[in-house]
Amino acid sequence: MRLYIIFLLFLSAGLPGQAQAQTATVRGTVRDAQNRPVPYASVALPERQQGATADAAGIFALSSLAAGPARLVASAVGYEKVEQTITLTEGQTTEVSLSLPSAAALREVIVTGVSRATELRRSPVPVAALSRRDINLNASGNIIDAAVKGVPGLDAVTTGPNISKPFIRGLGYNRVLTLYDGMRQEGQQWGDEHGLEVDQYDIDRVEVVKGPASLIYGSDAVAGVVNLLPRRPSGPAGRLQGEALSEYQTNNNLLGNSLALSYHQNGWQVAGRGSARLARAYRNAVDGRVFGTAFRELNTTLSAGREGPWGSSRLSATLYENQQEIPDGSRDSLSRRLTRQIFDGSQDDVKNRPLVGDADLSTYRINPLSQRIQHYRLLNNNRFRLGRGGGELHTLLGWQRNVRREFTHPTAPAQAALHLQLTTLNYDVRYAAPTWWGIETTLGINGMRQLNRSGDATDFAIPDYNLFDLGGYGHVKKTFGKLDLSGGLRYDSRWLSWNDFYTGTDPATGFGRRVSRAAAGGAAPQFAAFGRRYRGVSASAGASYAFSDKLVLRANLARGYRAPNITEVGSNGLDPGAHIVYLGNRAFSPEFSFQQDVGLNAYLPDAELGVAVFNNQLTNYIYQARLVDAQGEPVVIVPGNLTYQYQQSRARLYGAEATAQLHPRALPGLTLNASLAYVTGLNQNARLLERQGEPARYLPLIPPLHTRAELRYTARRQFGPLAGSYLRAVADTYAAQNRFYAVDNTETATSGYTLVGLGLGTTLVSGGSKKERAQLFVQLDNAFNVAYQSHLNRLKYFEYYQASPNGRSGIFNQGRNLSVKVVVPF
Repeated sequence: MRLYIIFLLFLSAGLPGQAQAQTATVRGTVRDAQNRPVPYASVALPERQQGATADAAGIFALSSLAAGPARLVASAVGYEKVEQTITLTEGQTTEVSLSLPSAAALREVIVTGVSRATELRRSPVPVAALSRRDINLNASGNIIDAAVKGVPGLDAVTTGPNISKPFIRGLGYNRVLTLYDGMRQEGQQWGDEHGLEVDQYDIDRVEVVKGPASLIYGSDAVAGVVNLLPRRPSGPAGRLQGEALSEYQTNNNLLGNSLALSYHQNGWQVAGRGSARLARAYRNAVDGRVFGTAFRELNTTLSAGREGPWGSSRLSATLYENQQEIPDGSRDSLSRRLTRQIFDGSQDDVKNRPLVGDADLSTYRINPLSQRIQHYRLLNNNRFRLGRGGGELHTLLGWQRNVRREFTHPTAPAQAALHLQLTTLNYDVRYAAPTWWGIETTLGINGMRQLNRSGDATDFAIPDYNLFDLGGYGHVKKTFGKLDLSGGLRYDSRWLSWNDFYTGTDPATGFGRRVSRAAAGGAAPQFAAFGRRYRGVSASAGASYAFSDKLVLRANLARGYRAPNITEVGSNGLDPGAHIVYLGNRAFSPEFSFQQDVGLNAYLPDAELGVAVFNNQLTNYIYQARLVDAQGEPVVIVPGNLTYQYQQSRARLYGAEATAQLHPRALPGLTLNASLAYVTGLNQNARLLERQGEPARYLPLIPPLHTRAELRYTARRQFGPLAGSYLRAVADTYAAQNRFYAVDNTETATSGYTLVGLGLGTTLVSGGSKKERAQLFVQLDNAFNVAYQSHLNRLKYFEYYQASPNGRSGIFNQGRNLSVKVVVPF
């Protein structure tokens, strides 16, 4: 792989006549019809998939561009987009001034879920986008939490403030494919107790595909795709630029710092970022500080690339390390104060553990019962222009290694209970053919090679497995005036296998360990050898029709495919961090989903309105259920831990989403954003419904009805050195969730609640040059310190008693939190 990357970089640097080629720059200012700067407008070159965000004074710059003609597009919330064709000259800077007409639709350009860069409003695939400024406006523990606050239909299963798993329209885990810069993120996402291995400070944009409408990614995208797009070097060429970011959150005393540097000249680009975050245990009005939720995270990102008339090539590397405590929710039965484990096995009496001291609750020091996650990534992206016809070849080659250790033995804190080492090689080749008779055709193949190996551990939840994915697809798009049609077909194969895996007991420690066949003494392997090939066909057909410039109808039909993941097929052991014994099923067949999605969007002078409805039918749907015996009593394999076995049946999910963005022209600077998301998940397992009745009617982990309203005022005038100043108020309302999977008390009802947030911010600019000097974001979340439990909060079920003195069980979510974030560009 390294030779391949070196060869591509050598090729890109050594093309004849290009070694010393100069590139062009375009810069300018975005203004409105009254000649006032438009802060944070989006400026893009759609055909080149490059863009930038203007600063508080409306100033933007795009550098390291290949010479030649280009279409420049500018847009902003509340304004009609404007297009301008420019000619870029090597070694020169093109100055432009873009004037946005009166209020109308925002027409962002998206790249996720479509074969080529596409206007968001004309995409038949349901896609939502979140900008870097939107991410900064909200206080969040991680990038998924930030995205949840800005994308209706996106939710997260959480285990504390730093662990969030994305769910799209009621489906998550391996059904949501998460990408980093276009490469699928492989970090054992089947697990509950760890989040995404990504530096949230380096993410410039989040794009979310809802549903199985995307053909270009393969298995595991039946619920949708979350693409995290990192920042790119921008600004004037030949000058070192950077950004310093600092953040503090009061609830868990989170300290976050990040430093980024970038430089580009003559088509060459280099950039780097280092980030660090650490936090104490979070707190709420019911539990006080929640023992086991502190964390410490480090990130490093480096990239180098080249842009030229022939195309572009970029190599990036990331290093991620997270030390994350593991909560278990054990308590004193009377005082309800949290306790800590100090013994292993039969010596541990969970109801008579010692109390956690105040010093251990208010420290940045990580509790020995914790997990350590390391993720390394090497990624090469290339784009080659082919001839004069406009065809392009895109290639991606990536390597990533995820090392996860869980330390859950208090008597041997240095001994990992779980130690998994996952190595993945990703590959992707995509050919965008020249447009022929108005038809855009894209062909591609992609997949991955994956190896999982166990290290020095005492518990083994899954075997050492080998996996290989290969898929190919074709996609076409054609425009007939106001009608856009697109569709495609994909075929995937997955080979999954492992050898006999034996375990035994270490006589010196009493813990489990891996042993050879001979040492097993004739005992059956914990994981017997397995090999199987899974195959599936995916398809998508969609259309968007513009009745006028202000009314667009979108419809899409999609069939998605997902091969069972390793834990669903092969698990047979305790996951100590989750406190669950998982049992898989080797006979599982692939999941298939068939989703119908219809949306209507109106782009009015004073508002943008949208509504979408969807229906998703799944066959061979896989879910977890408590294992019970013939008398209906829960089976206990490992004392103090629950036992779950995977099941498979038919299922149906349906729901709706609505958005409204009001920006009255009579009140410039004032916007009201409102959204609603609703989904219901029905379990169609006929045998289970006949046996269990109403408790088995619904699917697990279905979010309740969620509405969000934000009122924001952004000053259009500058106050001394302060520009783009804003005030905002947000209300998030979650209805009670009474439609839940109630078999064996797997889930319980969740009360409704409303969370109020308040925020303000501004940008400091230089007096004469209007250059941006610093951005300030202040956000107060859960302003009234409401005690609540999210239905998708795993900590809600961390409870050891049938009843409690205060009538409350489980762990509650985070209480009031004030966040202050400062971003200083230089």
